[in-house]
Amino acid sequence: MNTFELHILAAERSFYEGPCESLVLPTTEGMYGIQANHLNMVAGVVPGEITFRVPGGTDEHASCSRGMVKVEDNVVTVLVDTAEHPEEIDVKRAERAAAEAQEEILKKRSRQEYMKAQMELARATSRLKVSKLRK
Repeated sequence: MNTFELHILAAERSFYEGPCESLVLPTTEGMYGIQANHLNMVAGVVPGEITFRVPGGTDEHASCSRGMVKVEDNVVTVLVDTAEHPEEIDVKRAERAAAEAQEEILKKRSRQEYMKAQMELARATSRLKVSKLRK
């Protein structure tokens, strides 16, 4: 059996629950790939693009915000604040958010404010990239 059970849970909804052949997601250590029978682990998720393959070879894409991923006994649980399909993304809003984040980065405020602006820019950029994958 070359599948595992995948649960992608956002704060407001269950984004995807079902069988999966592979998963690639952005973590604090870079892009991370998971396949069936992966070793147990926990990692931080950063804003970016999630790609997962459902049985039958169809790749699904999503934009996600920060969160965490847990792999245990061939079950993968991704907990994030938000997860969006490409067709759910408001492109104009994402463009505004990216511009605002870039302005905040240039203001050279505290390290905490700078890091927050970096995360907001990463999320907006991810949303714009994923929005181009509409079916």
